[in-house]
Amino acid sequence: MNTPKKSFHESSFGDLACTVMDGSDEPWLPVILCHGYGASGDDLVGLTDYLISKLGDAAEAVRFVYPVAPGDLADQGMPGGRAWWPLNMASLQQLLQTSQFDQLHDQTPPGIEAASGQLVSTVKAVLNSMPADPPASDSSATSVEGTRPYVLGGFSQGAMVTMNAALTGDIPPPDVLVQFSGTLVCGPQWSEAASKSGIGRLKATRVLQSHGTVDQVLPFSSAATLADTLHEEAEEWEFLAFQGPHTIEAGTLDHLAQWILDLTDRK
Repeated sequence: MNTPKKSFHESSFGDLACTVMDGSDEPWLPVILCHGYGASGDDLVGLTDYLISKLGDAAEAVRFVYPVAPGDLADQGMPGGRAWWPLNMASLQQLLQTSQFDQLHDQTPPGIEAASGQLVSTVKAVLNSMPADPPASDSSATSVEGTRPYVLGGFSQGAMVTMNAALTGDIPPPDVLVQFSGTLVCGPQWSEAASKSGIGRLKATRVLQSHGTVDQVLPFSSAATLADTLHEEAEEWEFLAFQGPHTIEAGTLDHLAQWILDLTDRK
C-alpha cells in the first residue's frame, strides 16, 4: 500500500477555510466532510487515517476536504468552537426532554440557508480545483450528469447543512451523501427538492445515514423520520443504527470506505 504523498494543509475554497489532504499528487475524487456544532474546524480530520487504512491504494485518488463552519462560538464560552448557524441549546434540550423534538422537522433553522450558500461555494471551488480528471469509464460508475464524482457529508449540524446544500444548492448532487447523526429539518423544502418529477435531486445519489439509538443530542426517532421521508427519492439509502450516543462509529466508516472504493473503481 502506498501512503499519501502530502500532509494536511490549510486552504480556502470558496467562502470557507478548509483543512485538506491529498492522497497523491493528482487526486481526482473529492471527499468533503463537515464537522458538527461546537466542534473545532478540524474535528473530523482524525477520520482520515482510518479511511485511508480501509481504502488502501485507492486513497491515492482522494482529496479529503474538511471545511470550517463560518460561525465563531468564542463569545459563547466555546473558544475554538465553530457553528454552521446559531443554536439555542437550552430550547433544544427542552424539546428533547418533552418528546417534542419533531416540532423542528418542518422548520427552517435561521442561518441554514446562508451557511448552505457558503458551503455550496466551497464545493464548487473544490470541484474546480482538482488537479486530475477521473479515469475514463464506460460503466455505471460515471457521475451524475457527466460531472466529476464526489462525496459530501457531515456530522450532526454538519449533516444538516450538507443535506440542505445537496438538495437546494446550485451544485451537482453528490454521488455519495453522508449523514452522520443528523436529523430532519426544512422538511417541506427537502421533500419538494427530492421528489420533483424527473429531476429529483437524489435520484442518482447513494445516501449513507447512521445514528445512535441512545443519542441524547438529536433523537434517534427524528433520524428515522428523515430516512422515512426521503429514502424512496434516493438511488440508494442505507440507514445504519448502532447502540451508542451522538457519535460516529467504526462500522459506518467501513461502509463509507466501501462506497468510496466503488467510486474509484471506474476502469
